[in-house]
Amino acid sequence: MAARAIWKGEMKLNSTRIPVKLYSAVVDRAVRFHVLDQRKKERVKQHMVEPDSGEEVPNTEIKKGYEVEPGRFVLLDEEELKSLEPQPSRDIELTEFVPQTAVGFEWYDRPYYLGPDGDQENYFAFAEALRNSEREGIAHWVMRNKAYSGALRAEGDYLMLLTLRNADEILSAKDLPKPTGRAPDKKELSMAKQLVALLEDEFRLSDYKDDYRERVMKFIEQKAKGHKPRLHAVKAKRATTSLDSVLAKSISALKKEKRAA
Repeated sequence: MAARAIWKGEMKLNSTRIPVKLYSAVVDRAVRFHVLDQRKKERVKQHMVEPDSGEEVPNTEIKKGYEVEPGRFVLLDEEELKSLEPQPSRDIELTEFVPQTAVGFEWYDRPYYLGPDGDQENYFAFAEALRNSEREGIAHWVMRNKAYSGALRAEGDYLMLLTLRNADEILSAKDLPKPTGRAPDKKELSMAKQLVALLEDEFRLSDYKDDYRERVMKFIEQKAKGHKPRLHAVKAKRATTSLDSVLAKSISALKKEKRAA
């Protein structure tokens, strides 16, 4: 399936401008269901109702409100919300370039590809320069009435733009509960190191699938053909509290697999 651009803009770096197209780098494959009337097999509609009386509330009487304290709301209409939106723009402004390790994984949100939109020479020259610099750019832009910040990095010969979460959305690892109990002993550390070494391998995208989605779609396909497929419960893994027994069992199993291979 050919990639389709979802937005166009211009990368802006001081006085330099490079026209680009934005492509989504991920596809939502979630299983989605319609809400139907069981007898008529027709879609049903949702209505807003008053919780006490159950009477339907007309759309003209529905307002958006923000709860500032329990039971107290500030109402906002569409015009007020629209006036607060950022000014429309097609600029992707690059404000700085930071080391690739400067932005932690917890900041990344959604990935996009940036492709050239006409000026291929400057685009690919910039992509190569960014790749060789081992840095990534910090970008700011407005798309569909929403302001974004992102990290611009080289991905092969092309550019990738990853939207970043806002600072007030990030929780620091320092806020996690401090470790309790005894520290792992030398035997456990040695076995853990051995286990990591045995599991060393290449990253293969084909290994990562949504097993639940595949089971649901297979079940739906069988029912659509008039079959009555049997439901098989997913077996739960038994838990154990002994770290060294878990490591020993895992190492033994991996060694057997490698000998068999």
